[in-house]
Amino acid sequence: MPVLSMVAIYFVVWWLCLFLVLPFKVRNQVDAGEVFKGSEPGAPAILRLWPKLLITTLLAAVVTGLLFWGLSNPILREYWR
Repeated sequence: MPVLSMVAIYFVVWWLCLFLVLPFKVRNQVDAGEVFKGSEPGAPAILRLWPKLLITTLLAAVVTGLLFWGLSNPILREYWR
């Protein structure tokens, strides 16, 4: 498989994992008790985006590795054929 295809697959898996990880441990402004004037009350009180990006990157690497393993495994190739 060409390297560019592998990067494209990782990119798609990364975005899917990001949307999976984003809602975890989110406290909105109402739950935190500090709604800022002019902002949406359902907006996160603290974003904490960097840890989520790190978790997303690691999760996407594992999922992509499992996907490539499954695509190259001869037993699974025979099963899918």
